[in-house]
This record gives sequence, structure tokens and C-alpha cells, in this order.
Amino acid sequence: MTFFNKDDILNAFHYRASTRSYDGNKKISDDDFYAILEMGRLSPSSVGSEPWQFLVLQNAHLRQKLKPYCWGIPTMETSSHIVAILAKKNARYDTPYFGQIMDRRGLTGEAREKALVVYKKFQTEDIAILDSDRSLYDWASKQTYIALANMMTGAAMMGIDSCPIEGFDYKEVNQILADEGLFDPAEWAVSVMCTFGYRDKDIKPKARKAFDEVVKFME
Repeated sequence: MTFFNKDDILNAFHYRASTRSYDGNKKISDDDFYAILEMGRLSPSSVGSEPWQFLVLQNAHLRQKLKPYCWGIPTMETSSHIVAILAKKNARYDTPYFGQIMDRRGLTGEAREKALVVYKKFQTEDIAILDSDRSLYDWASKQTYIALANMMTGAAMMGIDSCPIEGFDYKEVNQILADEGLFDPAEWAVSVMCTFGYRDKDIKPKARKAFDEVVKFME
């Protein structure tokens, strides 16, 4: 197992910045972007739910259709890759979706029944997300941001830039992508999008709160 020097990792965090201007002629290689997608796929999620799908939007016509509903940002055209991350809308403990989670874990018989009891208590009492469809979707969306962060950080470690996007009309973007047959809107919805590529100019160093403002040690 090869591990990375902490200074190199922190340098990547300092380098990473929301990139709003890309070199439209410079493209990420297939191998490198596959690695970025793998960073998302291999990310952790609550109770191993993996309530996500990654749509890689490379079609130029589709990008143009989306652009007016994404604040008209030019990176919808110039970024090398755009990923729309979908969140599962109905990842309840008592659905076939959770049955698939237990299948992946190889749970059968009594072990499966015990796991189901744990999942039920978790969703109904501990985190209490079954009071509305929106609460359940928001829980799934929170998981997608773990994958998003890992993809952006991993990309930065490879010298690849990115920018997370929440500035879009969710209703219209979901409708366009669903109409393209890319997902079933009864099952999935866009949680967040992200552009990837190579910056074409320097980016002002990021401003962050001081370490002592955000970290407290209780000893």
C-alpha cells in the first residue's frame, strides 16, 4: 500500500478552487476521468446506501439546452466534463432498493432480518427522515456531497480543476434530463452538478476562516 505525503495532500486542497473559466480546448483524458468517477463510486455513504448515480453530460446540444437554466454560465460549454449527480428519492428501509444493499453485503436469513431492524430504527427514529418525501430525498442528497467532495479533491490531486454547481433551476434541469430518458423522475432527481476541466487563468487564493475559528478540542 502506498500512502501520500500530508503536505502533498494539503497542497492539493490549497490548489483546488471553484473554477469558472476553463480552457475549452483542453480535455481530460478518458483514463483520468474514469479515475475521477471511480472516486465518486468508491465514496462512503450512510449505512452503505450509495443513493447516487453520475450522469456525464458531454453532448453539446444537451449542454446548450441546460445552459439557460444554469445561470447562463459559460463553463456549460467550455468545461471538459460536466457531471450531474442524482440522488435517490425513495431510499426507504422497506423498499427493494434497501434489499439490494443487503444483497451486496451478502446478508441472508437472520443476519438480514437484524439488519432490517437496524435500518428501520435508523430511518424512523434516529435520523427521523420518513416524515416526508423531501426529508428522505434530502438525506440521500447529503450522501451525494460526499462523493462530490471526493471527486473534486481527487481531481485536484491530479491537477484537474472543478466547480460544484447549485446555481441552476432544479425543476427545469430535472425535466430536461428526464425528457432525454436519462433517469426515471419518480426514482431520481438531480442533487448537484459539477464541471471539470483545466483553468485558463490564475484564480485568486481562497478565503477561509482561521483554524481556531472552526476547530474545538474537547480533552
